Amino acid sequence: MPFWAYLIGPSQNNPREAVKEPESSQEHALPSFAGGPHFFEYLVVVSLKKKRSGDDYEPTITYQFPKRENLLRGQQEEEERLLSAIPLFCFPDGNEWASLTEYHRETFSFVLTNVDGSRKIGYCRRLLPAGSGPRLPKVYCIISCIGCFGLFSKILDEVEKRHQISMAVIYPFMQGLREAAFPAPGKTVTLKSFIPDSGTEFISLTRPLDSHLEHVDFNSLLQCLSFEQIIQIFASAVLERKIIFLAEGLSTLSQCIHAAAALLYPFSWAHTYIPVVPKKLLDTVCCPTPFMVGVQMRFLQEVMDSPMEEVLLVNLCEGTFLLSVGDENDILPPKLQNDILDSLSRETKELHKTSEEINEQVSGPFVQFFVKTVGHYASYIKREANGQGHFQERSFCKALTSKTNRRFVKKFVKTQLFSLFIQEAEKSKNPPAGYFQKKILEYEEQKKQKKNKGKD
Repeated sequence: MPFWAYLIGPSQNNPREAVKEPESSQEHALPSFAGGPHFFEYLVVVSLKKKRSGDDYEPTITYQFPKRENLLRGQQEEEERLLSAIPLFCFPDGNEWASLTEYHRETFSFVLTNVDGSRKIGYCRRLLPAGSGPRLPKVYCIISCIGCFGLFSKILDEVEKRHQISMAVIYPFMQGLREAAFPAPGKTVTLKSFIPDSGTEFISLTRPLDSHLEHVDFNSLLQCLSFEQIIQIFASAVLERKIIFLAEGLSTLSQCIHAAAALLYPFSWAHTYIPVVPKKLLDTVCCPTPFMVGVQMRFLQEVMDSPMEEVLLVNLCEGTFLLSVGDENDILPPKLQNDILDSLSRETKELHKTSEEINEQVSGPFVQFFVKTVGHYASYIKREANGQGHFQERSFCKALTSKTNRRFVKKFVKTQLFSLFIQEAEKSKNPPAGYFQKKILEYEEQKKQKKNKGKD
């Protein structure tokens, strides 16, 4: 199957075949280059150009940095397919546009996934070009293999600042960024940049210390939905159901769907995943396999008219579920569901918190849920002499003393979420030393201390 071919249908025979997320941990490896990982692969500007016939416009790349030369034939074909896919996602709203004098800028993102699971993320800033009078919006889009939305939003701020002056001022800034190595978690890289009439500026870009949450911002999700609704979305996602988010703004859609997927950590959504579905791909909502997609509210009628089964349709504008299966509140074990709700209510009461603090306090109760239900997985991987592991599913489920927890886990172990996670664990001789493992060890220590207290 060709690279990025799903944009026009993964195959001519099955245009609704799933667009898949990478089958890997969310703490994925960064692409390495001679000087360390690059921040980005491309910066492109996508503008609306009038079609030769009719009044419609077509999104077109009008600027690309860097321009790559001397590529091998296979690399050149891959680049062409990638670049042809980008405009569709920069203007997912369709081709009917009119010139504007005012436009509220939007920051959003999309994910392009290759058949081998490798992922590229498009970070977009849509705005009106500098000038006066009616004009059409354009999109600055940074293509990167790295998931770090807060950091790239700051980079887009710098691009926007320079765009007000001249495209020529953007080039040296992006060149400096391209030559800089991507910082390790918690570290900062400082760039020197000259701006006419302002002089030399020093721009600091800091990567969050906790890398498993650097690609997400939970604020939009909290503003749009109640804790109970967020838990029901999580429950639907855990059983790999079909979930559609509806919103007016691209920013809201993009942020909310990334946040919903991030609640699944340490597991990764491995099915169709499109933060903002372009008009041409609305057929995705008819897909028979699991999906998590965002659709602009203007396409609500098309969605409602589509043949769909067992879908959770979330209206982010009104904070309601337009469609649901009906059992979303009964999927998780009741006690653990109440624990999540209590933690969210308690932890998010305080005002004036940083985005990182909010992320930690929203994500924490869901990580704890997985610690309590499947955190004992490593003890049930039996290893051969060569180190290859074999997961003992039956013993693993039996180890849970709570009947409701066991009933839930028996369903969860059949999902692709869990299967992919366990496949990685079977290959690794030791549990990964990540955030999830840290929380498992903390929980086991707490249980041990509790047990010892009971003996005293």
